[in-house]
Amino acid sequence: MSNSASIRGARVGAGPMGEQDRGHQVPKITLSFYCSNGHESHPMFAATVSSEDLPSEIDCPNCGLPAGKDKANPPLVAKIEPYKTHLAYVKERRTDEEAAQILDEALSAIRERRERAAAAAKARG
Repeated sequence: MSNSASIRGARVGAGPMGEQDRGHQVPKITLSFYCSNGHESHPMFAATVSSEDLPSEIDCPNCGLPAGKDKANPPLVAKIEPYKTHLAYVKERRTDEEAAQILDEALSAIRERRERAAAAAKARG
């Protein structure tokens, strides 16, 4: 056991003891945002921010859809893109002829490697 005179769980600078230690409070404003699923969120912004710099839309913290300030007309999702695989992106960039050429080059490289490995194994043994 230690012979220190401290109180267990406390240390110098462990945290604020009152308002004077927390710094200055900034005036805040709360805006309401509504998504098409009916969720309402109230994020806070600094009151010193100009109205042009405040967002007109945010992502709904509940469902991730866009949320706007107009409750009667919440923003709609333009189009939900399905998840694409790596192969789908490759197919967008390559034609069938380019894909066949790349496949032929890869197969010939593999065949050459196998032939060299077989020749080396035959020469050793």
